[in-house]
Amino acid sequence: MNKEAVKNYFIINGEIISTDDMRVFDTIKISPIYEVIRIMDGIPLFFEEHVKRMRRSAEIVGKTIFRKDQEIIGDIKKLIEANNVKNLNVKLLSAYEEGKKETFLAYFIESYYPDEKVYREGIHTILYHYERKNPNAKVLNVSFKDEVNKKIKEMNAFEALLVNKEGYITEGSRSNMFFVRGEKVFTAPKGEVLLGVTRKHIINVCKELNIDVVEENINIKDLDKIDGGFMSGTSVNVLPISSIDDKKYSSADNNLIKAIQDGYLNLVKNYIEEKKSLCK
Repeated sequence: MNKEAVKNYFIINGEIISTDDMRVFDTIKISPIYEVIRIMDGIPLFFEEHVKRMRRSAEIVGKTIFRKDQEIIGDIKKLIEANNVKNLNVKLLSAYEEGKKETFLAYFIESYYPDEKVYREGIHTILYHYERKNPNAKVLNVSFKDEVNKKIKEMNAFEALLVNKEGYITEGSRSNMFFVRGEKVFTAPKGEVLLGVTRKHIINVCKELNIDVVEENINIKDLDKIDGGFMSGTSVNVLPISSIDDKKYSSADNNLIKAIQDGYLNLVKNYIEEKKSLCK
């Protein structure tokens, strides 16, 4: 797999290793289980839920992550201290090779956080016909990742919306999708998508705001009937969609989406403040 660790050091089974030596990535042949966590002010955002999802992904494909939660948080702390980096995405990766024990990696990856202009104007997205084999398991599929990223680049898009064989939009290539129609928010049913941590918190924010969330897929034939939409993810929070292929939307100006954005950002702020207070 790609030698994607950035900065000066990464972690292998709790040991600090220089990124000058990334031979371990050459040994990973079987699709590993992984998770990406955003580090903000030195705090791993929603750490507990990310690790829980990582373990669930492993169970779905018949594997076990043996590294304990305390060891994993220790790995992340070592990574932050060794690199003196407090704001970047960290990737956790559990890999198995034939006849060998688990290799657990923690490393920083290239991370992109949209600026205010992107949130203000929204993003261009495209439709991409593809279905995940195990939608609830976060397993690295290098060929899919390369193919969809190539298409996104060709079309000058930010994200690709995955469409199943029935014509329904399930999720994004690296995100969860939400659509707004009237005073309701629509998102794909739990069993058909990767259950994003950000997705879960957005649904909770909607409940607190008394916004109805309907777990129902949107068919591409009905894209003219929606008022807007947004994607959610570790790095992007709540990011409005300005277009899907040639269809235009005023998502960035939608009051419902604005309220959800504000609610989610307040949740993130409160989480970081709470974790910092516990560390004092």
